[in-house]
Parts: sequence; C-alpha cells; structure tokens
Amino acid sequence: MDKRIFLVEDEIKLNTLLTKYLELEGYQITSFYDGQTASKCINHSPDLWILDIMLPDMDGYQLIKEIKDFNQQIPVIFISARNEEVDRLVGLKLGSDDYLAKPFLPQELVIRTNNLFRRIYPEKEKPEINKLSDYILDYQQRTAFYKEEEIILTRKEFDLLHFFSKNKNIVVSREQILLNVWGDTYFGSDRVVDDTLRRIRKKLELINIVTIYGIGYKLVIK
Repeated sequence: MDKRIFLVEDEIKLNTLLTKYLELEGYQITSFYDGQTASKCINHSPDLWILDIMLPDMDGYQLIKEIKDFNQQIPVIFISARNEEVDRLVGLKLGSDDYLAKPFLPQELVIRTNNLFRRIYPEKEKPEINKLSDYILDYQQRTAFYKEEEIILTRKEFDLLHFFSKNKNIVVSREQILLNVWGDTYFGSDRVVDDTLRRIRKKLELINIVTIYGIGYKLVIK
C-alpha cells in the first residue's frame, strides 16, 4: 500500500498512537503538530489529510479551506472533541469526507481510512501493467520493456519512473520528487534526483522527461 497520509494532531501521544496504527496498516504517515507547519506542505499533495479541528495556532476549518483551495479532490477526515453535530455540518460544508468525534479507538480511524480510500480511489489502484510512451511498465516485476526487450532498472529508477507515470504532463518540483520517491526522512543531496533521472533518460531514450528550469520536471505524453 503506497498511500500517503498527512496527520495534523497537536496531542503528541495521540498523534504518535494514530501514526503507529496507520503505519501498521501500510500507510506512509507524515505528522504535524500545528496548523502553520502543515499549511506550508499543502502543495505536497498527500492522498489524504486527517485534521484535528482544534490546533494551537489555527483551526482545522482554516486548514481545510486552504487544502481545498489548492486541490478540491484531496480527501479530508476531520477529528474533533467539540460539539459533534456543529463540527460535522461545518466540516461537510467545507468539503470533509468523514468525521470522527473524540474519544475514539485508533482502529476506527484505520477502518474509516480504509473505507474512504476504497470509495474514493478505486480507479487509481496501481495496475500491474502500464504503457508509457513506447515502453511497457511491469509493476509486479518492477521492470520496463521495449519491444519485448527487458530494461533493467534499479529500485529508485523504477520508483522515479513510476512517480512520473502517475503525473503525466504535470510539472513536479524536485522537492515533490524527493518527498514521494525518497521519503521525508531522506537527508542527502537533492542532486540524487538529477543523477537518477539522467540514468533513466539513458536507459529509456524515448521517454520525454523535460526540465522546467527553476521549477522542476515534466513527463510529456502526447
């Protein structure tokens, strides 16, 4: 399971507990403890936001508004310990997809998250085979083929190619690539993106990944 979730919860113990349960389910979790820090990462576009309404510096209402202004399609689950009915109605009006009132069992959040992903992303489940330009990507074997000739890729080369294949004709920044392919715990040089991309271009010469100077890269598919 490769879904990424941004969890915004200022209660450290609860944040840690929920993160543990969601990670055990196979999700990639990035935790935030205040709204301002989370707000700066909206353009990283996770697959799901889980927001506590009551945060120390801003409430979840403002944060979900910013999220939906950036991308209306990103799902959000609200968490609140306040007036349940009022928060549920306001959350739905702002575009939340589900709601949990405190206290709740961590397993309930996991179940609701699983159900939400099945409902919202059924068409986005990773296929086993995908055609990319003149190449065939085999996700199970993590290899690429050109006219039945196998092209051997390293793990990161395939991960980066897979990321571009999911973002065809979309400009992605080096920061987005590092977060999605190398993860938020990577602390090496960002030149690793250029080096890996150079190898991909050499191995798959027909792939048209263009450099948008000062912004990032784009896989161009006509």
